[in-house]
Amino acid sequence: MKFGPIPLAEAEGAIAAHSLRLRAGVIRKGTPLTAELLARLAGEGVREIVAARLDAGDVHEDEAARRVAAVLSGPRIRLDAAGTGRCNLYAEEAGIFVVDRGAVDALNRLDPGLTVATLAEFAPVEAGRMVATVKIIPFALPESAVVAAEAIRPSMLSVSPWKPLKVGLAATVLPGLKPSVMDKTRRILEERLRTAGAHLIEEIRVPHEVGPLAAALTRLRGEGADLLIAFGASAITDKADVIPAAIEAAGGHVEHFGMPVDPGNLLLYGNLGGRPVLGAPGCARSPAENGFDWILNRLLAGLPLKQEDITGMGVGGLLMEIVSRPQPREPAPPASARVAAIILAAGQSRRMGGPNKLMARFDGEPLVRRSAEQALASKAGPVIVVTGHRSEEIRSALAGLKVEFVHNPDFADGLATSLKAGLAAVPDDAGGALVLLADMPGVSRGVIDRLVDAFHARTAPAIVLPTFDGKRGNPVLWGRAFFPELLEVTGDTGARHILARHEDSVERVEIGVAASIDVDTPEALAAAGGVLPE
Repeated sequence: MKFGPIPLAEAEGAIAAHSLRLRAGVIRKGTPLTAELLARLAGEGVREIVAARLDAGDVHEDEAARRVAAVLSGPRIRLDAAGTGRCNLYAEEAGIFVVDRGAVDALNRLDPGLTVATLAEFAPVEAGRMVATVKIIPFALPESAVVAAEAIRPSMLSVSPWKPLKVGLAATVLPGLKPSVMDKTRRILEERLRTAGAHLIEEIRVPHEVGPLAAALTRLRGEGADLLIAFGASAITDKADVIPAAIEAAGGHVEHFGMPVDPGNLLLYGNLGGRPVLGAPGCARSPAENGFDWILNRLLAGLPLKQEDITGMGVGGLLMEIVSRPQPREPAPPASARVAAIILAAGQSRRMGGPNKLMARFDGEPLVRRSAEQALASKAGPVIVVTGHRSEEIRSALAGLKVEFVHNPDFADGLATSLKAGLAAVPDDAGGALVLLADMPGVSRGVIDRLVDAFHARTAPAIVLPTFDGKRGNPVLWGRAFFPELLEVTGDTGARHILARHEDSVERVEIGVAASIDVDTPEALAAAGGVLPE
C-alpha cells in the first residue's frame, strides 16, 4: 500500500486518508476517490490529496476485517457487517464467553495493522452482547497477513450457553445469625441463578455441625439437585472445618479450598456423587461481584472446572472495591458535597421520525434548554451537557447558560459512549453524578433536589434511584465509588446490572410520574404537552 499526498490527476481509485469538508459537502475518510469527487475537489481549488493506494497484493480493510472475524467466530457467535475497517462479533445466546487467549495473542502479533480485542475470558454475556472486535488500522492488509490469520485456528471464540440446572442450598445456623440475613442470602442466590435460567429446588437449614449438614447435602442430591451449595454460618477456615468435613462425611471429596480472588478467598469446591458442591464464602451473601460468581457461572454454563482453573485466577482476581466492605482495604475518602449533573443530549431521536425531539417546545422553550435550566437552578453542579447528533443546534439552544459542553464523536455507538464522556468531565472533587436524560420534561429542580438530599443523607456510597409506583425510573444519581463500573457499560443496555449488583447501596426515592415520562415518539411528545418546531 502506498500512502501520502497524490496529485488529483493521479488520485482516481485511491482512498481518501482524511475527511475533507467542502462547500458542497464532506468527503469522509476511507471514501474511494471517483472522477466525480476529484472534479469537485478541483473545483474548490484542491490540487493534491493525502490518500492510500492499494497494491496488487493488498486486501481492503473491510474485507480483511471480515475474513479475520470469520476465523474468530465459533459456536453461538455471529458476525456483523464490516465497515471502516472494523468487524464486530456478538453472542447469539446468553451464557459464558470462551476465548482461546493464545490464538488471539497470535493474531495480534501477526501484523501491526491487525488488532483483535475481546471481552475477558469467561465473562457472562447476554444474547446480542458484543464479545469481540477486529479492527484493521491501515486501509489494507497484505494478503499474506490475512492468509496467515486464517491458518491459525478456527473457532477461537464461542459462548457456552446457560444450563437450566436444579440447585440445592444447605445453610447452617448458629446463635446470633438472624433469619433475615439467611432469607436475604437465599434471595440473592436465586437472583444469581435466575440470570442463568437455573432455579433453587430447596433450601435446608441445619445447625452448624458436620452430621446435620452431611445429611442435608445427601438429601438434596437425592432430590435431583445438579449443583449443591453450602452456606456456612461461620466462614470456612480449614479443610477440616464443618463444610469440608460434611462433604466427606456424605461420601464426597474436596477438590480445592481457597481461591486467589479477593473478595472470595474462602471458597471451597468439592464433589458429591458426581455433583459439584460449592462451599460459599461470606462475601457471596452480597450481590456485588466476587470470586463465588466466577466459579458459579462456569458451573451454570456446564464448563469443566479443575484445580488449576481456580489457582489460575489470581491475575485480575483483585476485584474493585466493594462499597459495603471498606476494610481491610483503604477507606474511601468522604464524599464531597458536590454532585455534578450530566445531561445526555447526544442522541439521534430515531423514534421521532426525523425532527430533533430536544428542540421540541414546552411553554415556548426548547426541551433541552428547559432541562438544563432546571439542573442549573438545583443543588447539583456543575452542569455538564454531552452533545453528539446536531451538536451545534444543541449549543445554540443553550446559549447564555452556564453549562459545560462535552462533545461525544461516537454518539452513534450508543448511550454508553455519552455516559463515559460525561463521567470523564466530572470534577475530581465531586462525590457523585446525576445522569439526566434531556428528553424528560417532568424532571424539575425540586425532583433533582430531592435526589441530591437523599444522596447526602447516606453515610456510605450510594446510588439514588427515583421510582414511580415502586418501578425504577430516571434520572439516577451515582456515587463516585460506582464510576469504574459505569465506565464498563456498552451500547444502549444501560446500567441495570450494576443496580442489581449493588442492591444494598440503592436508595429509592418515590418521585411520581416524572420518573417515567420521556418523549421518544411524536405521540409521547404530544401527550407530555410538547410541540415540534415547524
